[in-house]
Amino acid sequence: MNNIQKKAYTSKEILTIAYPILISLVMEQAIGMTDTAFLGRVGEIELGASAIAGVYYIAIFMIGFGFSIGSQILMARRNGEKRYSEIGDIFYQGVYFMIFLAAAAFTLTELITPWLLPKILSSQNIYAAAESYIHWRAFGFFFSFVAVMFRAFFVGTTQTKTLTLNSLVMVGSNIVFNYILIFGKLGFPALGIAGAAIGSSLAELVSLIFFITYTVRKIDLKKYGLNRFSSFNTDKLRRILNVSLWTMIQNFVSLSTWFIFFLYVEHLGERPLAITNIIRNISGITFMIISAFASTCGSLVSNQIGAGKADSVVCTVHQHIKLALSIVLPLTILFAVFPTVVLGIYTDMPDLIEASIPSLWVFCTTTWLTAASNIYFQSVSGTGNTRMAFMLELSTLVIYAAYITLIIQVMRLDVAWCWTSEHIYGGFLLIFCSIYLHRGKWKLKRI
Repeated sequence: MNNIQKKAYTSKEILTIAYPILISLVMEQAIGMTDTAFLGRVGEIELGASAIAGVYYIAIFMIGFGFSIGSQILMARRNGEKRYSEIGDIFYQGVYFMIFLAAAAFTLTELITPWLLPKILSSQNIYAAAESYIHWRAFGFFFSFVAVMFRAFFVGTTQTKTLTLNSLVMVGSNIVFNYILIFGKLGFPALGIAGAAIGSSLAELVSLIFFITYTVRKIDLKKYGLNRFSSFNTDKLRRILNVSLWTMIQNFVSLSTWFIFFLYVEHLGERPLAITNIIRNISGITFMIISAFASTCGSLVSNQIGAGKADSVVCTVHQHIKLALSIVLPLTILFAVFPTVVLGIYTDMPDLIEASIPSLWVFCTTTWLTAASNIYFQSVSGTGNTRMAFMLELSTLVIYAAYITLIIQVMRLDVAWCWTSEHIYGGFLLIFCSIYLHRGKWKLKRI
């Protein structure tokens, strides 16, 4: 059977679903960009500390996000099977669990952070600023953990336009809150890095309120079984966790390794850490584009299997890679050709801009690998075999961790060399996932 016959979706259909996700993720990335751009005009210490603190927060948040991905896979499967009324049960069990998880994450963060950070950071100035950020940012768990369940519902049922609207509201709120609280406008005190954290948490509250309001007013609640609150059911939750647990662990381990990368760089000095935070935010632009297509691909793969169209999965994966690259590669070329313009968005310090250019150029060579590897990886999760997805990434992360330990801790190479680690991560993840997907044993898995 040729590729045309195997296609379950046209490129236009994929873009119709992916585009709203793309816009929403780019807008969400704009929250981090806003924090970095504002703090880059406060000082290098605040800029570096926000890198450590931001990744610290995200590593914990990704546990909740991982649960939502597992829920999304199940909702997408039921959507593909046209068992729409069962989606509400998955959603509500997920919300109940997320509220509990948010409370646990907040409590542990407040208890552990003051003890942990002084032991792993070499700069007292970085520690003081990072601790302040994390303290206020942790309140956002209560809002962001529940909000991602709404995101899972809309992606799983391919109603992704809502995500665009939500992101616009959230980013707009974040810019306003940050401007007021960081610099002390409209009678508020200038809170610096603490203001950035408070602003981001408040923006997530606004996002959650939007999702609730939109769902109640615009969605057919009866069709999806959302018109009645289901009672907490441990058996139903256990079924969701059978899919979600490995995604939760995988996301946490992945971001924890990313956190270790930043810790290693912090030991190189405050300037390398500031550079790394800037490059992280620039990389986030392309990564969010890639994530949009990866998320779409994972959802469509699950829908296809549910609809009995497993033979078209690999073709769908390749379609998503081509579409992602058509956007990402021209963008990275622009980054490489006009580095000072791009870097000037994040800081107004000429020497910091100049020092960041080599790292930016190295990053620009990684995007094609990142695109292919992430789309393949989300497709593996989309097959429902989240345990295998975890094992594949864990194997990759072991290699990645060994590499960054060698080049940063042992060899203490320049910060630009640190970003070659993305070649290692993307290359090995692509190899492992492509082998699994092309073997085809996942076609028999039931969830």
